[in-house]
Amino acid sequence: MADVAAKAGVSRALVSIVFRGRPGASQETRDRVLRVADEIGYRPDSAARLLARGRSRTLGVMFTVHQAFHTDLIEGIYPEAERLGYDVLLSAAAQGRSEAKAVEALLSHRCEALILLASDAEAAYLDALGQRAVTVSVGRRVPRARVDFVHSAEAKGARQAMEHLLELGHRRIVHIDGGRGPGSVERRRAYRAAMRRHGLESEVRVIPGDHTEQSGIDTGRLLLAERDRGLPLPTAVLAGNDRCAMGLLMSLTRAGVDVPHDLSVVGYDDSHLSHLMPMGLTTVRQDALLMAEHAVRFAVERLENPELEPREAVLDPKLVVRGTSGPPPERATTGGPSPDG
Repeated sequence: MADVAAKAGVSRALVSIVFRGRPGASQETRDRVLRVADEIGYRPDSAARLLARGRSRTLGVMFTVHQAFHTDLIEGIYPEAERLGYDVLLSAAAQGRSEAKAVEALLSHRCEALILLASDAEAAYLDALGQRAVTVSVGRRVPRARVDFVHSAEAKGARQAMEHLLELGHRRIVHIDGGRGPGSVERRRAYRAAMRRHGLESEVRVIPGDHTEQSGIDTGRLLLAERDRGLPLPTAVLAGNDRCAMGLLMSLTRAGVDVPHDLSVVGYDDSHLSHLMPMGLTTVRQDALLMAEHAVRFAVERLENPELEPREAVLDPKLVVRGTSGPPPERATTGGPSPDG
């Protein structure tokens, strides 16, 4: 600041006024100070200034590498944080880098609050984390942990997907489980309940998996191997999420299976991946933008009012019917009902 003041021919106090946006300097002086600062490469250190006041005004976001839906959430987090006067710092959990390490990195950079995208941490860890900093868990609810929660009504979304397939006439419906992924327990229960309601207990089949493309590829290979041994393919698969559904589609279509004529596929999330294939993916939409806005607001409101108790927002999902779902083969050949859109 002293260098800028000397070159611009003003006092250091006036330079400070200009960079803080306070009244007391003419427009001509402001323009000259900013021009000089640009010429010598000076940038105000806003982080240092905030820390001097005891605040960083930074929200830390922990996400998982390769999870497409996390990208959609982050795109919604940035504008809402900026609107409320906060910066955002990202830290990724990945193979070889645990969620705990990603979180500690955010805390070491003095993030005031944490937003965890689909955390798979134990309840005790989340509860302890909530005692250290304002924490919001997005996509996963953990009973008894003292943190805010933002998630969709998972069971409702899975029910919508199942009713869609059942109304089309499907009976041999398989579910690829999401393992420890967020919402997996609720989606699995909703699948089983829907099959029971329609008297299809004998057709219930849950294939172990997770929220990755490889899980879908492995399931595709399993089903194709069974077909080669003379067993019928299921007529529909409810995948754990969109990534899993994409892997399944890759495996099946490469083997010549006609989707949706031979087999329908439904995903979950409606991440941007669901729009990338020539055939759009039928999936359950979680409103990433609305989830992101709730998460940021929860974090900021508790920072501004520490007396607030943690809260929970449960958002309604919505089935989006595209090209990967249709009537089962026996109905498709006899002019049965067809999906909308």
